[in-house]
Amino acid sequence: MSEDIRRKMRELGKQVEHHMHLYYDLDAPELEDYEYDRLIHSLMDLEERYPQYASPNSPTKRVGGKAQNTFREVTHKVQMGSLQDVFSTDELRAFDARVREEVPNPTYVVEQKIDGLSVSLEYHDGELAVGSTRGDGFTGEDVTENLRTIRSIPLKLPQALPLLEVRGEVYMPVTSFNRLVREQELREETPAKNPRNAAAGSLRQKDPKIAAARGLDIFCFNVQQLEGVSCESHSKSLELMKSLGFPVSPDYKVFDNIEDAIKQVEKIGELRGTLGYQIDGAVIKVDSFTDREFLGSTAKYPKWAVAFKYPPEEKETVLRDVVLQVGRTGAVTPTAEFDPIELAGTTVSRATLHNQDFITQLGVNIGDTIVVRKAGDIIPEVIAVKNHPEGTPAYTLPTHCPSCGTLLVRDPEVAAIRCPNISCPAQILRSLIHFCSRNAMDIEGLGEAVCEQLLATGLAKTPADLYRLTKQELLGLEGFQQKKAENILSALEKSKHNELGALLFGLGIRNIGDKAAKLLAQRFGSLQAVEAATKEELLSIEGFGEIMAESVLQYFADENNQRLCHDLLALGMEPWVPEQQSAALAGMTIVVTGTLPNYSREEIQDLIEKNGGKASGSVSKKTSYVVAGEAAGSKLTKAQSLGVPVLTEQELLELIERGS
Repeated sequence: MSEDIRRKMRELGKQVEHHMHLYYDLDAPELEDYEYDRLIHSLMDLEERYPQYASPNSPTKRVGGKAQNTFREVTHKVQMGSLQDVFSTDELRAFDARVREEVPNPTYVVEQKIDGLSVSLEYHDGELAVGSTRGDGFTGEDVTENLRTIRSIPLKLPQALPLLEVRGEVYMPVTSFNRLVREQELREETPAKNPRNAAAGSLRQKDPKIAAARGLDIFCFNVQQLEGVSCESHSKSLELMKSLGFPVSPDYKVFDNIEDAIKQVEKIGELRGTLGYQIDGAVIKVDSFTDREFLGSTAKYPKWAVAFKYPPEEKETVLRDVVLQVGRTGAVTPTAEFDPIELAGTTVSRATLHNQDFITQLGVNIGDTIVVRKAGDIIPEVIAVKNHPEGTPAYTLPTHCPSCGTLLVRDPEVAAIRCPNISCPAQILRSLIHFCSRNAMDIEGLGEAVCEQLLATGLAKTPADLYRLTKQELLGLEGFQQKKAENILSALEKSKHNELGALLFGLGIRNIGDKAAKLLAQRFGSLQAVEAATKEELLSIEGFGEIMAESVLQYFADENNQRLCHDLLALGMEPWVPEQQSAALAGMTIVVTGTLPNYSREEIQDLIEKNGGKASGSVSKKTSYVVAGEAAGSKLTKAQSLGVPVLTEQELLELIERGS
């Protein structure tokens, strides 16, 4: 019986791998999506019923496994170091001169410097065993499950080498990054700054399904450990990795002199922005491993390689118009439209102008010559006005909403102007999108396009309307088939049992982000209790001030919002509040500052709160501890001046463990 099950799982695994290859690599699928879904779910069902027989490198890992609570530490047997940066061709020639003092006839490999997150992939007997982040170069964290979701990483090698460790750079393609930013802007979240940050945050998600949905990819550029075969040079190691199925540094070249290497560096610079992924430089490495051994390293960097960094590109253009976009809370954002320019290899014609204060500060008006650059080579931004006719004023935002025509009002709390009409079509659409978003109710299948369809056809104007949708109504929408309709209805049903904090965040209460929504959930325990909360009760919550308390009171004082909450509960919404993990940090106020080696700031703050502590943003005499990482800055200085104890990330984890 057990052997039959193993055989069935192996056969299904081979079929799924075959059809994944046809679909994702060759763009030549043989099965309809529905048939493919049934095939992969058959394997997933068997793995769930018989986990003891499931392969750790099953193709089902490509869609994301179970969420993890923590990432364990991984010690790198070979240090994952960094390279010395140079910024001019003269510095490249100086590097060549230093190399030639030790090695008379070096050859160089020139590669693109991918701007992503450095990782290690370790294979035992040809199978992926451990994938980890760089961390501090000596110790990283185990992100194997998330790395398995990246389709270009081989889970099994065609040659069963006893040991192979390769180093690569996980990155987010520009198309995936633009999609993520668009989704974040629609939800009125702070968008990711650049693809590198987005890739790092995605790879460190506790839930592999989130990482799988982010469209990450990888280029591998170094062999760290190798048994079973040998390589005498870097270029040969790249060829080996390529033969084993790894995507390697694209378009690398080997040169026997520095001048040709410099020409290649300049050529790579001209390709910036046209590659589909972000680069921030080029790398020049001595090819021969024997020569590298002879050259050695300094205390910080290898002497056999340098990284050339390109300067940011700025261009002038003429501002032709300012258009307004209305968000879910009514905030109106001005966007500059200008004559198209080429920046970092792509055509750019739009950039945000933020608000009236920003416009006034720059002194910009339609017809002015402006200076535009791409932040992180990706997001266009207006940074200056080059030519503004003397005596003319700065642009002034219109007085009425571009969506519904309502008189706009200035928000006294921030620099934004708002449309006060809660029936404004633009606000309704973005409210629906926000409610369905991942940090809120996480309703798979209900993205921007479907929400637009539902609003346009009159099927949904409030979140409660989503739970009244029928299969027949969905099948009447363009592009809907039975499977799609069933999946959305299933996702809606599942969302009825989300955490209360997710629901409160999804409601879109002004000034209440996801963390504040969790605090509300923990304090009151039910939607009805939050609705009935008094101002005194709200102000008693650690971290809640007048503005946040008033925002909650105003939201639930509105009859439309009361009706929405009543409808959601009547339609079967059963939100719950997770239990606190421990009281290890009870009564403590902890400030997190700087860049931590293994956790993002948000993750460590969440961990503090789950263990009974308060995560604060400012240091005072009442602060219990400051957790400081690299580049901690003024908060660390203030903590030291006040005598507040300072912890490392590891010391905080030990404090939690002892208290638990």
